Amino acid sequence: MLTLLRPCLTLVAISLFVLFEKTPAADWPQWHGPDRTNRSKETGLLKNFRQDGPKLAWLSEELGLGYSGPAVAQGVLYILGTDPKANNRENVFAIDTRTGNILWKTPIADFLDNNWGGGPRSTPTIDSNLLYALSANGELVCLNTKTGEKIWGVSFTRDFGGEIPSWGYCESPLVDGNALIVTPGGKKGTMAALNKMTGKVIWQGGGNERAAYSSAIIAQLDGLKFYVQMVPSGVIGVRADDGKLLFKSDIGANGVAVIPTPIYHDGYVFATSGYKSGCGLLKLKKNASGGIDAEKVYANKNMINHHGGVILLSGHIYGYTDGDRGNWTCLDLMTGKNLWKNRDLDKGSLTYADGAFWCYGERSGRLVCIEAAPSQWKVLGEFKLPKQTKIRKPAGGIWTHPVIADGKLYLRDQDLLFCFDLKAQ
Repeated sequence: MLTLLRPCLTLVAISLFVLFEKTPAADWPQWHGPDRTNRSKETGLLKNFRQDGPKLAWLSEELGLGYSGPAVAQGVLYILGTDPKANNRENVFAIDTRTGNILWKTPIADFLDNNWGGGPRSTPTIDSNLLYALSANGELVCLNTKTGEKIWGVSFTRDFGGEIPSWGYCESPLVDGNALIVTPGGKKGTMAALNKMTGKVIWQGGGNERAAYSSAIIAQLDGLKFYVQMVPSGVIGVRADDGKLLFKSDIGANGVAVIPTPIYHDGYVFATSGYKSGCGLLKLKKNASGGIDAEKVYANKNMINHHGGVILLSGHIYGYTDGDRGNWTCLDLMTGKNLWKNRDLDKGSLTYADGAFWCYGERSGRLVCIEAAPSQWKVLGEFKLPKQTKIRKPAGGIWTHPVIADGKLYLRDQDLLFCFDLKAQ
């Protein structure tokens, strides 16, 4: 009997090996992950760090200036940076996630500088063998992910009538089927849908707002698909088919910089921004004319999120608020009430994975892992970056959001990109 089982067990083992070999790594192919919720589905991650943190797998020191975040797909990390040796051209880099070696880099635009720190601030978007990247001055390109070869390119300013925001374009392009969704801003249309293969315009619409610094998300309501985006005057909904403006609210409006990505869940939109703006919740309802009515559920100052982002998890909003002298906090989504506040970590950004929030301080360079719970701030582990960049401008900070992909934690500080192994004990 044992003799008969051995060939079967061998076949099972071979089949499992083939299955796991074909299973793609836990990719993070765009801004805030596959579905733009900033929530990873990875498990088994090391959270109770040693004093010096998890194992440092590698450190790249070649990215130059920039706040761009990483996109990870099929064992390659894609990110934007600059090359001081080539007149600070903005580049897309492809990096081997196993070694940290640069596989290729492609210049896409001239360097854009400002007092808070120049260079690119957009995260690339990966769609199969295509990569979409936006420079700070509005040059949008499509590259081949294997070679870095440019396939097509357009300009937000020259081709769409957009105006470069004060701190440069920051949006991360959104792929939706055959369309690439972007926000050039301007009189020709706030948003645009492009043919992702050619860059040709499908529509421009959504009003004629200036571009802010946020990235759009996809939403569905009773069979109606639309995009939710933040603009200087608040939050808007734009129909996916033709770019028609479906709703607009002043939640999140401010006259300086509107940055965080909005959240859509089960017919509700949550939006927030900094500069004393606050946050609010909209209840959406499809109307008889095929549009959307947006009812304001609440608006308050309990979450004034500058640029570190907020995450929805199980009916609660987590993030850092500039209100009340600054706190990390948890809100009840439906009521907008604070459930806890904590000042253990300086202001920063966060991501979610494996039952925990990974919070990244913008001044201290500390990474604090806390339990994802609406009851309290409970620290599971923490560490500091081994070193910080020497090229950041004094007015800048560590503003690139943390990313967890395929068991690795990526933390960027300008030219420095740290890769920590969250599976190694």
